[in-house]
Amino acid sequence: MLAAPMAAKVLDGKALAARIRAQLANEVKGLTLRGVQPGLAVVLVGEDPASQIYVRNKTKACQEAGFKTFDHHLPADTSGLRVLELVTALNANRDVDGILVQLPLPRQIDSKKVLLTVDPAKDVDGFHPENLGRLLMGEPRFVACTPFGIMKLIEEAGVDPRGASAVVVGRSNIVGKPVAALLLNADATVTVCHSKTRDLPSVVATADILVAAIGRAELIRGAWVKAGATVIDVGMNRKADGKLTGDVEYAAAADRAGAITPVPGGVGPMTIAMLLANTLTSAKRRAGV
Repeated sequence: MLAAPMAAKVLDGKALAARIRAQLANEVKGLTLRGVQPGLAVVLVGEDPASQIYVRNKTKACQEAGFKTFDHHLPADTSGLRVLELVTALNANRDVDGILVQLPLPRQIDSKKVLLTVDPAKDVDGFHPENLGRLLMGEPRFVACTPFGIMKLIEEAGVDPRGASAVVVGRSNIVGKPVAALLLNADATVTVCHSKTRDLPSVVATADILVAAIGRAELIRGAWVKAGATVIDVGMNRKADGKLTGDVEYAAAADRAGAITPVPGGVGPMTIAMLLANTLTSAKRRAGV
C-alpha cells in the first residue's frame, strides 16, 4: 500500500542557495571588472571532521562564485595568541573583506576573545557583539548566516511574517536569538522557547512560523505542528543508525505543515550562500560601491 502524499511544500534550500549563488557570481563578475574582487579568509584550527567538510564546502562555493579565498588551517595545538595574531593580521589585510573563524575552537583557545578580535566591519558571520547589538536595534550591518538563510526560506515559502505567530525553539547566540530578532523586526509576534519552557507542545501549536534550533533529534513531534504552519528545521542530528535527522519529526509534521525544510538539504546550504552574500556586501561597502 502506498503512503499518503505529504501535504507540505518542501522548501528546497539546496536549489534556493544555488540560485542565490548564481546571482552573486554575476554581481562579482561585474565588480571584478571594476577592480573589486571580494575576499574571504577562513581560519580553521584542528582536525574536526565536520568543520573540515564545512570549510571545504565554503571554499568551493567561494571559488565557484569568483571570490578570492584565504584559507588558514592551523594545527590543533595552536596557541590562542597565535590565532589572535592571525586574526589581527587579517583585519589589516586590504584584500580580505570577510573573516570567518570556524567554531568550535580547541579548548586552549578562548573563543570569545577571538570573536571579539575580529573587525566588526569584516565579521561576515555576524557573531561580533557589535553586530548582534545592531541587529537588535533593527539596524544590522551583517546578519548571522543561518538566521539570514532562514528568513530567505520563509520568503521562498511565500509567507509574510507581519502579524504572524512565530515560535523559535532554541536560544543560542548563533541561531535562536538572531532569528527571533529578525522575525520581530519583520513584525511577527515572537515566542522563544528553550529547555525550561513549560508545556512546549502547546506553545509550538500556536506557531504560524516554527523555527526549530534546539539540537535534539525529533524533539518536536509532528502532532504538535499547527495545520498550515511554515516549519524551518535547523537541527542536524545523527541517529543510532547513522542517518541524519532534524529537530522535527519530519514525516508527521509534513502531513500538517504548509511548508517545511528537509534535513539535510534545507537550512544547511543557505548558510553558505548567505555567507557569500555578506562577504559581497562587505566588499562593496569597503570599496564605496
